[in-house]
Amino acid sequence: MSSSEDPKGTNTPHTVKEELIAAGKWVKLEKTTYVDPTGNTRTWETVKRTTRRANTDADGVGIIALLKRTLHKDCVVMVKQYRPPLGCYTLEFPAGLIDEGESAEVAALRELKEETGYKGEVVGVTPVTCLDPGLSNCTTQIIMVNINGDDMENINPTQQLEFVEVILLPLDEFQTKIDDLLKKEKIVVDSKVYIFAMGMVQAFFKPRELPILKQ
Repeated sequence: MSSSEDPKGTNTPHTVKEELIAAGKWVKLEKTTYVDPTGNTRTWETVKRTTRRANTDADGVGIIALLKRTLHKDCVVMVKQYRPPLGCYTLEFPAGLIDEGESAEVAALRELKEETGYKGEVVGVTPVTCLDPGLSNCTTQIIMVNINGDDMENINPTQQLEFVEVILLPLDEFQTKIDDLLKKEKIVVDSKVYIFAMGMVQAFFKPRELPILKQ
């Protein structure tokens, strides 16, 4: 049997064609025709941004910004804003689209300054990651940024966006503070934020909480 023969009749999934259904200024809807792993031809409705720049695989960036100040707990810089598609306020990491000619790092520092007023330093960058692959081809890179809160320009930061509220949440109480906020307000938390919060709970657990030490 040659390597090209497959007793299960499977194929490599691939896209056959993409047809425009509707387009707006920022997004478009396409009908995607593709071949599935069994060789069957199927269709999918796909949402795409119209703003992705050339020579980049990422539409935008999300910023996990850590504010560090003397005699203060380290805090994660969050933004609260009204999102029309949800019809309510959301709690998110600062984020935004990558402009023409920008790297992900440059875009992150620009967006952080615009949305929060803080100036920071990039300390980590993720690979390109997907956001909602069952709906859209939208992608992002998460940028880790440290902010020196003792710098004069970061003591009283000035935002450039009027409708974004900056919220500082202690890193070691991140999930608890989010849960408190959810009890007080009608707000939806971005999934990336809550996953990060759950990870922080694990990162800050005490040794006695290990199951083997509880016995």
